[in-house]
Amino acid sequence: MNPIFIVIVLLVIVIIGLIIYNLGISKKINKFKNINDRITSLNVLQDFLDTIGKDSAVDDKLKVINDILIEKFQIKYSSIVVFNGAEYVLKATNVNEKHWDTLKNLHTDEMFKKSIATATPQYITVNTPEEKLSYQRSEFGRAKSAMFFPLYIDNVYIGYWIIESSEAHAFDNMDTNILGVVKDNIVAVLKTVTYQNTIENIYRVDRTTGLNSAEYLYGKGKRIIDKYVQSTICMFEITNIMEINKKFGRDVGTDIIIKISNNVKASISSEYIFVRYMGPKFAIAFSGVDVDGVKNFLEVVKSDIEKIKIVEENPENKSQKIVEDIDAYPRTNFVIADYYKGTGLEEVTKKLEEYLDDADKDESNINYI
Repeated sequence: MNPIFIVIVLLVIVIIGLIIYNLGISKKINKFKNINDRITSLNVLQDFLDTIGKDSAVDDKLKVINDILIEKFQIKYSSIVVFNGAEYVLKATNVNEKHWDTLKNLHTDEMFKKSIATATPQYITVNTPEEKLSYQRSEFGRAKSAMFFPLYIDNVYIGYWIIESSEAHAFDNMDTNILGVVKDNIVAVLKTVTYQNTIENIYRVDRTTGLNSAEYLYGKGKRIIDKYVQSTICMFEITNIMEINKKFGRDVGTDIIIKISNNVKASISSEYIFVRYMGPKFAIAFSGVDVDGVKNFLEVVKSDIEKIKIVEENPENKSQKIVEDIDAYPRTNFVIADYYKGTGLEEVTKKLEEYLDDADKDESNINYI
């Protein structure tokens, strides 16, 4: 047999062997890459869950989540935009502020309108340096490729997530399945923090006293309280406000409520939360102070507000500017309880409210339960 032929056959066999070997290596690399992508995705999900559980504002959580996406997936730009029912709000981004208006108006771009209508991602890129993405106006060099993901909660459109790169075709080989999982996680986070956002913003400022309503306690107030392991929650009620209203009129009752709230506001630290809980009930959260640390203070507060009296002009002698004291002294009942970080603040306030509701109307003490 011709030696050259034998050499050629051997070389062919070696080449075929190398091809098979390389294919095997390639499959293993892809397999490991897929495993690595899944591990990254799981790590991102865990980071998301950790962020949701943190005691911080909703917007802060979304910014942290966006930073996680940028770091874990090595994304150049990432932006989360939410439609709040009235307008599009840029919740998180690492894009320069001068481009924010563009990012908040992507829903007006014809290409993205279709993506929103069909609830499908949209990938766009340029092919030449002279081209620019359809939604760009004056930002020629910032982004050369982008992936747009409309966001839906229970089939209701709530905004979009967009990732961008300064390189063309940057996302050609990006695993869309992994990005789909990330997008679903973003939706899950938005769904979860929506409830927190409602709690944080549902409170109102009472027009009579200028105090925040009870809901403030459970949102922004709770973040202040939970800086400490233990705090004291106090609730007090003006128990004879109905009698005062009936005998002297609602204007006198309102004046007493205003004077009491002003008196307490002037007496407490800014770290303490003071709200008009409901009607004649008020609540004070003494952040970081135990029950023994507030008893003496509350005795002084109770004594001071029960000395409040109303001085009004005598309507029959206004021309002479004669004033008279109205014998309308408030009577109050106080109740206090411990609160520990991580437990239900609403359960504590509910217990305090029930105590005041069930107490004898003539009771006027500082009670610990």
